[in-house]
Amino acid sequence: MSHLSTLTLSHFRSHRRSEFDAAARPVAISGPNGAGKTNVLEAISLLSPGRGLRRAASEDLSRRPEALGWKITATIEAGPSHDIETWAEAGSARQLRIDGKVAPQFTLGRLARVLWLVPAMDRLWLEGAEGRRRFLDRMTLSFEPGHAEATLAYDKAMRERNRLLKDDVRDPHWYTALEAQMATHGASIRANRRAALGRLAAAQDGAGTAFPTADLTLVEPEDAPDLTEAYAHGRVADLRAGRTLLGPHRADLEATYRAKETAAAQCSTGEQKALLISLILANARALTEDLGHPPILLLDEVAAHLDPDRRAALYDEICALGAQAWLTGTEPQLFEALGNRATYLEVHEVGGLSRVT
Repeated sequence: MSHLSTLTLSHFRSHRRSEFDAAARPVAISGPNGAGKTNVLEAISLLSPGRGLRRAASEDLSRRPEALGWKITATIEAGPSHDIETWAEAGSARQLRIDGKVAPQFTLGRLARVLWLVPAMDRLWLEGAEGRRRFLDRMTLSFEPGHAEATLAYDKAMRERNRLLKDDVRDPHWYTALEAQMATHGASIRANRRAALGRLAAAQDGAGTAFPTADLTLVEPEDAPDLTEAYAHGRVADLRAGRTLLGPHRADLEATYRAKETAAAQCSTGEQKALLISLILANARALTEDLGHPPILLLDEVAAHLDPDRRAALYDEICALGAQAWLTGTEPQLFEALGNRATYLEVHEVGGLSRVT
């Protein structure tokens, strides 16, 4: 089973220094608002590729007022144990070492899969497509760690093409190589996303779950199977706009509440939350089947929005998966249905400093 056995935060957000030891089971963290519960989950999310669950800049992670930089160290049990250190000194970029060796961020995706659900995602189906693409790409990355490299390479080539467009460069020779790169990586992104949606659909069909099934559809702005041709044909419109108008960076994700045949955007707030939980659980089930062990789950303030029966059902599904889920809530009573199946922690704010007991 993949799980964190140790976690240490140093000058990270509200935590001057906090140390955690955890077993391979759920971890329930309670405490008042502002005590630093979500900061713990954010630190764990940075043990996967990307900018974490808040997408914060590195300098914003440093504890104030010192602003000395920050550091996270952890041990991940994933077959063999791996020691991870990620940190940033004041004014410098984030760095990573795995087992004492400097490593690029995307390698984290091959050590442990980390999924999360946070309150900021509650409006996912109501706001812009960018958030839904990010949600889809996080799920896709959990199945295919190489998706991060394809996305980074695509974005780099697109930024260079957009620079040419803004400078009104019209010579096609400047575009050919960049568009070939975008087409190659864009095709990988498309294929990875579609494969991820297929895995999620299979994991939902026939699943014994208390949460509703969500049918997902990938919506793309172009039908052309050949992206190289689409970019070449789109240059005139792109020059007018000063940016690339077609490609996987413009895709959207639509969801339908299957039992009610209702678009997620038209569902109630509670139904939208239930659909999100259902997708996270489906993602976890699919990964458990693929990898032979469950991912690490980060569920911030999820219990507060569920009635007691559904809360208990969520805990039962997490425990049935065998997943290490880190859950937060303001009251210990929110986790009563977990009984002796969890580790319990309380975070207190003492003079502006978070303290864990």
